[in-house]
Order: sequence, then C-alpha cells, then structure tokens
Amino acid sequence: GEGRAVAAHLAALELPVYLYTRDLEAVEEIARRREIVARGVLDGRFPLREVTADPAGLAGCAVVLVATVTTAYPEVTALLAPHLSAGQVVVLFSSKLCGSVEFAHALAAAGAPDIDVVETDALFAARPSGTDGVTVLGVKRWNLISGSTAAAAGRHAGLLREWFPMLELARNPVERGLHDFGAVAHVPIALANLGTIDRAEELLFYVEGVSPRTIALPDRTEAEFAAVAQAYGARLLPTTEVLDRYYGCPATTLLDALRTVEPYRTIAAPTSLDHRFLTEDIRSTLVPLQALARCAGVATPMVDAAITIMSVLGGEDYRRTGRTLHRLGWDGLGHDAILRTLGQPAAVGGRAA
Repeated sequence: GEGRAVAAHLAALELPVYLYTRDLEAVEEIARRREIVARGVLDGRFPLREVTADPAGLAGCAVVLVATVTTAYPEVTALLAPHLSAGQVVVLFSSKLCGSVEFAHALAAAGAPDIDVVETDALFAARPSGTDGVTVLGVKRWNLISGSTAAAAGRHAGLLREWFPMLELARNPVERGLHDFGAVAHVPIALANLGTIDRAEELLFYVEGVSPRTIALPDRTEAEFAAVAQAYGARLLPTTEVLDRYYGCPATTLLDALRTVEPYRTIAAPTSLDHRFLTEDIRSTLVPLQALARCAGVATPMVDAAITIMSVLGGEDYRRTGRTLHRLGWDGLGHDAILRTLGQPAAVGGRAA
C-alpha cells in the first residue's frame, strides 16, 4: 500500500510519476488506465505517466522512490543497478534500521555508480485497493530522513521536504531507523499473542493486542532501542511523543496511545507467524540492532529473546539471514569505527561523546 500511496501523493502534486512494479497483474487496472484511484484521507483519481515492469524506464528518473519490504532489497538492488546513473538519488520508504546503508552497499556490489541513497519511514497508513488504487487511512505529520552517508540526506532534504513537508533530518541512520514505531511495537505485541496469531483468530492488533500487563514487552523493547540509539550519538523520542507527532495523540502512556490512535483502531492482527510484522522487523531492525548493541557493549535481553523465540518458531536463524553487519559493509568494524562512518564523534566510556 505504501508504494501506491506515495505514487498517488506525488501525482496529486502534479508531478510526473512513473510507477514501476515487479508484479504488473497486481496493478492491472492502474496500468490499463495509467491512473491511480485513492480513497480515504487522500481522495481522487490521479494520472500516472507510465506503469511498467521494465526497470530500464527508471534510467530517466532523477529521483527513484522505493517502497517495498526490506527483505526484497537484494532482488531490487540487482534489478536497479544496471539502470542507475550518477546524479540520481534513491529514496527508501520504511527501510527499517540502516536500510540506506544496506541498499547503497548492495548497489555498489552490483556495479552501480556511486549514488546517494536516502531513507525515511512509511509515511502513509495505507492498504492496496483492488488492482486500481489505494485506501489511505492516515498520513504521518512527522518523520525523519537520513542517508547512506552523512552528507547524502542533506543534499536532498530540500527537495524531499517540498514533496513531504513532515520530514526532518535525523542525526544518522541509527536515529532514523530506531524511530520506526512499528519495529518497537510489532514483535513484542505479536509475542504476547502468538497462539492467537498462529490459530488465525480475529484480533485488533493494537487495540486488543496488549493488556496493562503485557504492555511491559513493548515498553522494555523501547528502553533497549533508546540505549542503543544513545550509544550511536542519537536521541530516541518516547513512543508516546512519536505517535503524537505522527497522528496527534496526547495520551501519556503507550497503552492508552495504542487504543486511541485513529489509523490503528481497525488494523487486524496477522493470521500467520510468517507475517512481515514478525519476519521483516526481526530481520531488518532487531538483528542489526543486536549487532550494533554488541559492538557498543549495550545489553539487549528483550531483543535477544525475541530473535531467539522467532528463530525457533520460524525454523530460521535470523541472526544469519537478517541484516547483518556484513550486509551493511560494516563487518569487522568496532564501535568507534562505526561511529566515524556515521559521522559521529568517538565513544567515551562506552557511549558516544
């Protein structure tokens, strides 16, 4: 839904939008009419210049926006690399932790020229609507951007803020990635409801998925996120403040916030343990967070437990298959070296100065 929402938003600004998809059948009506139908808080019919499954068409686009699951990045970078040229910029949506770093490293390994890769979170609470459009449940009023290098995001922040005025520059991709509320909430809430999810029973994920007692799981996860952020020169806003900036939610506790944020009120729980709420957030946020935490000497028992439990249930060693330091191009680097790569001062006493 995010890719369709981004396309509709940019087309609503009367920008020339070329929609590339790996599955043309899924957008059959959009392709046939060369327009996307938006419903909800973004409403209307918006024309597109072209809809194609051929990545060669992206060669003429100054800005390439990528909205797909992060687990598809190896495939996407291999498809894009032959068609990119110097001067283009890639913008990732919902890239999880250090997604721009992984994407840029994979592009370089595939022989692409040295281009800027910038990342932000999903900006739209959106769902696909048939093959002709998208339903937009909400638009975030605030979010962060960062880049594959310290300078990348700064070079493109002005243009991106014209298109998405809610964006602010993060200190680095660790700060940006750890502000992903879904990564804080999805796995611990799912852990509290594993049997319900595995039995495919109906459950409103955010509204009914936590109780006054089980809210301790996302609360503890948030505390570990904050500790790792601090170790890498970043500051993590409390999740209640993040949700208030997103959607306007003055609740003072996370439990109250989850039950009052309007776009979350109708979101159903996954009906399978193979859902992206678990697999993607573990592979692309919790795994790199754990690796960065170990480099910095920060304990993350809640994150460690979540990765272990879901690796057992999924029959997959996520520490090996997820976003490792090797996939970031940081294999073998210590805490101070990663800080320098991020453009941060060296650590003092186990924390960034």
